[in-house]
Amino acid sequence: MKPAFDDRRPIFLQIKEQLEDQIVNGQLQEHEQIPSTTKMVQFYEVNHLTIAKGMNQLVDEGIIYKKRGVGMFVNEGAREKLRQKRKEAFADTYVRPMLQEAKKIGLSEQEVKHIIKTIEEGGET
Repeated sequence: MKPAFDDRRPIFLQIKEQLEDQIVNGQLQEHEQIPSTTKMVQFYEVNHLTIAKGMNQLVDEGIIYKKRGVGMFVNEGAREKLRQKRKEAFADTYVRPMLQEAKKIGLSEQEVKHIIKTIEEGGET
């Protein structure tokens, strides 16, 4: 079954992110070979260049590396590099805007922590 893609974002980025997810969650380990471009083309039913564009970005970022004639492999330290990148994105996308809004409406640090804990436990604020 072909995976569904979000029409609002480039497919090569979504494939790249799926590979990143597999590295972050441990499905792909350091120095482990990733699926070949041909296998990914067949699986995703997309153009070879679409797969190559996403993989080349991962190479450029130092997440995967090429072994000529053999394939692509997960680079050493890739998981930690991706985790750090995602922590920074999480802070920029969610935490900073949340804290800015909390400040605007006069919530204290304790109140913010209480709201988070309440939501985490399944309660209502």
